Amino acid sequence: MADPITPQPSSSCPQSAQQASATEQASAPLPALLLGTFTPKMDAKGRVALPARFRQILNGTFVLSRGQERCIYLLPADEFRRMALKIQQAPLGNKAARDYLRVFLSGAVEETTDNQGRVVIPPMLRTYAKLDKQVAVIGVGTRAEIWDLQTWNDYLAGQEEGYSELADDVLTQVSW
Repeated sequence: MADPITPQPSSSCPQSAQQASATEQASAPLPALLLGTFTPKMDAKGRVALPARFRQILNGTFVLSRGQERCIYLLPADEFRRMALKIQQAPLGNKAARDYLRVFLSGAVEETTDNQGRVVIPPMLRTYAKLDKQVAVIGVGTRAEIWDLQTWNDYLAGQEEGYSELADDVLTQVSW
């Protein structure tokens, strides 16, 4: 018996598989977004408490990896797999894609939080991001980023002046 809530495709209206996939993607629920800035302290063992809302959205296992500008990406496992598979679609002859994939995947680790909502940041990633005791955990939509707090504040201060110009470049690609 058909589900009365889910629209069923009409046999009188054939669709290509590509059109059906695009329709399904457009009607799929949007993922919850990781938003905000939090400044927990990192303890001597490299543990950082994640915000409760982030833990809720991440729902168990997630991946830490090298990010841009010396931050650490914290991605839901599904989002990480989606990104990795997309990068791997580049031809093997694409040296930039090979280089990026090597750096991105070789520094990636699957993690979970402990009973107190903390994640252990491996020493290799702490060194990469130059993390000290003071860190910033920022929400960037489908991922979070972990920054050394001073590095984040310096980065943010440098971006403030050009924020309006960035909006002109980025928002032209967004339909409101």
